[in-house]
Amino acid sequence: MGRKEKIVTEIEVFESISGCSVSIQKLMKKAQEARAKAYAPYSNFYVGAAILLENGTIVTGSNQENASYPAGLCAERTALFYAGAKYPNQKIKSIALTAGPKGEENLKPVPPCGSCRQAIAEYEQKQKPPISIYFMGTSGEVKMVKSLLDLLPLAFNKDFLDGT
Repeated sequence: MGRKEKIVTEIEVFESISGCSVSIQKLMKKAQEARAKAYAPYSNFYVGAAILLENGTIVTGSNQENASYPAGLCAERTALFYAGAKYPNQKIKSIALTAGPKGEENLKPVPPCGSCRQAIAEYEQKQKPPISIYFMGTSGEVKMVKSLLDLLPLAFNKDFLDGT
């Protein structure tokens, strides 16, 4: 019989945006503005993301759907890939996300999907310092993890590709 390993993660919870630092409040507000620009005619689930780079630049993205579902892109990856293309030498400090159905309140914090977690993992591994991730619904609680590995502790990365 095999042994068991326990994985523990820690999530910090803020009652609302106002409980976060001023810089994170600003970042989350940018994510909310981005959410309003989402193109989600099929799911009607609007997501906004804002990324804070080490130089203070904020890059935003919103989900962009397509009738051919796999051709769409999540807000997180829209912002992440833009940041990587436009600012390739800037490290990502934080990501803020807000999500919920169009025109409805959603109090349940929405974390990144699996594909977005994997994309964030790649950037976190590339840059070394962890990326803090703040996520919420359309209002209410904000949850925060200090690293993507808190959401995806057994992340696939380039170390598995070297064959050792």
